[in-house]
Amino acid sequence: MTGGGVDIRPATAADHDAIWDILRPVYRAGETYCVPRDMSRDDALADWFAKPFTAFVAECDGRILGTSHVGANRPGGGSHVANASFATHPEARGRGIARALVDHAKIWAKGQGFAAMQFNFVVSTNADAVHLWQKAGFAIVGRLPGAFCHPTLGPVDALVMFQTLEDVG
Repeated sequence: MTGGGVDIRPATAADHDAIWDILRPVYRAGETYCVPRDMSRDDALADWFAKPFTAFVAECDGRILGTSHVGANRPGGGSHVANASFATHPEARGRGIARALVDHAKIWAKGQGFAAMQFNFVVSTNADAVHLWQKAGFAIVGRLPGAFCHPTLGPVDALVMFQTLEDVG
């Protein structure tokens, strides 16, 4: 998929270094993902590429500047709802990479037969992400008070965000 100068394609093992360059500062900051801040490269990549998810990269001007993974939120009775995670390179923030990735994720998920997409644990202090996901059509459908232990702010709320995919694509 191409949009706004951003090419999104399935990630491969050849992309591991670039993906780790994106994930490492996000994970080390500990402000937005529920992963150990000292998670190793190998563990992070194994998690990012784990089934049932499909990993993607966003390229702009020949450089990988973002990554996502998209797959079933839960098995069985929840398998018709997709889930996704996104990360952009620190130097690429504000360039439309995350928006391109979320738009791609919704179109891809609908094409795979998913009826909706849910983000289970959006850290409420991640204002840029919350704003972007709302602009992309996601509604806050739940609030988990103090569910995330922020490294500098202490306990902060986590949000559950949801969107049906019937009008996507």
